[in-house]
Amino acid sequence: MSTHSSRVHVSRTDLESRIASGEIDTVVMAFVDQHGRLTGKRATGRFFLEHAADAGTENCDYLIACDIDNNPVPGYRFASYDLGYGDMLARPDWSTIRIIPWVPRTALVLCDLFDVNTQDPIEVSPRQVLRRQVERAEAQGFTPMIGSEIEFFVFRDSYEEAHAKGYRSLRNHSPWLQDYHVLQTTFDEYLIGEIRRGLEAAGVPVEFSKGEAGRGQHEINLDYAPAIEMADRNHIYKNAAKEIAALHGRSVTFMAKYDFDDTGSSCHIHSSLWRNGESAMYDHHGEHGMSEMFRWYLGGLMATAREFSLLWAPTINSYKRFQPGSWAPTGVGWGIDNRTLGFRKVGHGSSTRVECRIPGADANSYLAFAGTIAGGLYGIEHRIEPPAPYAGNGYTADDIMRVPWNLADAIALWEQSEIARAAFGDDVHHHILTTAKAEWVAFNQTVTDWEMRRYFERI
Repeated sequence: MSTHSSRVHVSRTDLESRIASGEIDTVVMAFVDQHGRLTGKRATGRFFLEHAADAGTENCDYLIACDIDNNPVPGYRFASYDLGYGDMLARPDWSTIRIIPWVPRTALVLCDLFDVNTQDPIEVSPRQVLRRQVERAEAQGFTPMIGSEIEFFVFRDSYEEAHAKGYRSLRNHSPWLQDYHVLQTTFDEYLIGEIRRGLEAAGVPVEFSKGEAGRGQHEINLDYAPAIEMADRNHIYKNAAKEIAALHGRSVTFMAKYDFDDTGSSCHIHSSLWRNGESAMYDHHGEHGMSEMFRWYLGGLMATAREFSLLWAPTINSYKRFQPGSWAPTGVGWGIDNRTLGFRKVGHGSSTRVECRIPGADANSYLAFAGTIAGGLYGIEHRIEPPAPYAGNGYTADDIMRVPWNLADAIALWEQSEIARAAFGDDVHHHILTTAKAEWVAFNQTVTDWEMRRYFERI
């Protein structure tokens, strides 16, 4: 159960030495917002050491209570105009220091958010939401371990060019579906290879990269890790891919479904629980090598999947990905190595784990992982047995539950979920609900290209 800590992070002493020598002159102090974006400030190395390293830096609290356009959203309990939009403190987590090789003389440290007056953690901040679920697992003697597979599309257009074109007629980096193709991915290697090498050098260990089932689609797999570390890595990876692509005059997207005629991009989550350095999921005598704990954990994931879908599919676009025969699941079933279902049992021996195939690449990893752990713990606490594994085509099965097919349905399921309220607390439940409702309202205040084409002349 290695966490690779010795080669993942730079120590505080090392960072101080690099700043003193001039090797590093900028420190990015970042946290992840509701939408999964790195947010924060760049400090000069000198100022960071003299004033911010221990004290932290203040940021307006609207940053975790706004929409993706950074517009303040009414309805949050945490922050509002009525409350004055005050500050919150971003304090460095010294276990997260990384040197960023693709940005000259720059280090990155991830921060946790605190109330400036009470010094209490901001419970609705995504990293804290995940931490609380990890603590719940640890209280039962478990360490949640997670790996994930996040896919993205590469385009020959720069971000500026894509924006100027209204994100229409973008040039895919490949004209072909390139799943596992070595030749086409060699054509892409000038960019993908630099992302891989950049992540490794930044302390984000990479296992593989491969072509995926779309035109210009790729997947980069990171080493599995404890849940918070894995979520940290995911958000650094997504930010790195965009920054490195931009340096090459290219763009990438982590939209769940950028084009209805092309494959969606997923964030498959592989999770397991460990106890005393050993997997709690494997039992040599259990059916399919599954322990009792595995069965209950899976049962809980399935029992909460529909109610927790906002944590895995947070945007309007997320739900366009759930299409029959698309590699994205539409049913909340499970199987043994069956990719047509929402869940599958994978791995052997100590690597035995559950893969959840529901989340899209647009998911906030902190919230998606928090939902995974909370669902699994719910199953263990209530000893929920999963149904028998489904052996056929999950897309055509008529006896399994279905993933919500739009954001409005997912909002209703989350809003009514007593399981979610109990697992996350009322404030976090309300915060996530408010974010989702704001997304739905924003969409319904927009006239789409589809509506213009369909109705302008013919209705």
